[in-house]
Amino acid sequence: MERQFDLVVIGTGVTSAVASRCREAGWSVAVVDSRPFGGTCALRGCVPKKVLVGAADAVHAARDMADRGVPVGALAIDWPSLMRFKRELIGSTTERTEQAWATMGVEQFHGRARFVGPTTLAVGDERLTGRRILIAAGAMPVPLTFPGSDRLTTSDQFLDLERLPPRIVFVGGGYVSFEFAHIAARAGARVTILHRGARPLEAFDPDLVAMLVRRTRDLGIGVELDVEVLGIEAGPAHLPTHLIVRGARRGEEVGFETDMAVHSAGRVPELDDLDLETAGVKREKRGVVVNQFLQSVSNPAVYAGGDAAASGPPLTPKADHDAGVLTTNLLEGNRRITSYDGIASAVFTLPPIASAGLTEVAAREAGLTFRTSWQDTSGWFNTRRVGETTAASKVLIEQGTDRIVGAHLLGPHADEVINLFALAIRLRIPAGELKQALYAYPTYGSDIRFMV
Repeated sequence: MERQFDLVVIGTGVTSAVASRCREAGWSVAVVDSRPFGGTCALRGCVPKKVLVGAADAVHAARDMADRGVPVGALAIDWPSLMRFKRELIGSTTERTEQAWATMGVEQFHGRARFVGPTTLAVGDERLTGRRILIAAGAMPVPLTFPGSDRLTTSDQFLDLERLPPRIVFVGGGYVSFEFAHIAARAGARVTILHRGARPLEAFDPDLVAMLVRRTRDLGIGVELDVEVLGIEAGPAHLPTHLIVRGARRGEEVGFETDMAVHSAGRVPELDDLDLETAGVKREKRGVVVNQFLQSVSNPAVYAGGDAAASGPPLTPKADHDAGVLTTNLLEGNRRITSYDGIASAVFTLPPIASAGLTEVAAREAGLTFRTSWQDTSGWFNTRRVGETTAASKVLIEQGTDRIVGAHLLGPHADEVINLFALAIRLRIPAGELKQALYAYPTYGSDIRFMV
């Protein structure tokens, strides 16, 4: 059966908000997803992860204050109870999403979509033709091909574990590895991170990353660098849950025994089964190739946003920004372009590391002349009063204009303070103006005056 729509949206994550806005404008709209409606961030990513981080943060904060007036006793994470709490918070997301769209009159289809024409999709026995198609399919774990890769636990599965195994190896050195490792370690697991490069968290400032790696190791988490994972083997028959992760470091074989190996080697756009070639939609490794309006460069009826578009960083704020751009361009014609200036990013380790704007390398490559304000803030009052031992800031300030072009933070509440820097970068607020602002005191935000 063939159905006609003004807009067909593939995916139900953050960028799919376009469906609601176009329906409110009177368009006929359909949404398609093979997974439960709600998307990665709400169901399998940011939101459930932050629930677990909250529990780990509570334990971390108390332990850091153990000899400063807060005896922790037997304080620990009750993993099964924590998972029940997480499910209570996010369990109704899919139902609420579907009900909201049903009330608005958005048609909903469950199943895998694939192009069978320039603007026609097959979803099971249904054929959906759209005047416009929006690809917002999100991302999936990057396929790994070494022997035994099928023994890896995905990040989705980790976020739904009924019980935490005693030993965990994380394969990869990005966001997922460090965030999950810090959670699992506070929950009592013995944790190891394996990263194939010399420096993990490659998108963040290297000096701050080095400090975070030292802090991570101080917590008892193994951070093994320059390790290329070659395969995962099952342990002996009398240890059915036992795994051995085989790898190589500088030509020498290494092995790591564990009870669980978690895939945390990055994600890629989930586009392979859409048959984009049939629709004449050009793609690259990072996603659908789009212009500044998020329109496909090869099929003008198709748009893409969020992780599915080969533009900007693969972050939730980017997907949210794209939703606004797409809504304008679909309803009013192409007149709004993307702008990711100052977009903030954070790794929710304990303490967190955060970034906005350009790194020093990127600023130099852009030909900017700037000064770097570097501070080791480990000894500052707001760090010491919570028992933290590691904190720093690095702010890049352009010579002549005094505008902030990059900010990089490590330490308590860095994930919140970075938003003030992101605002300053996006609105081009001079560093001198930040110094003059009247902040509540003593707060982490008030320390900004001494960082610039």
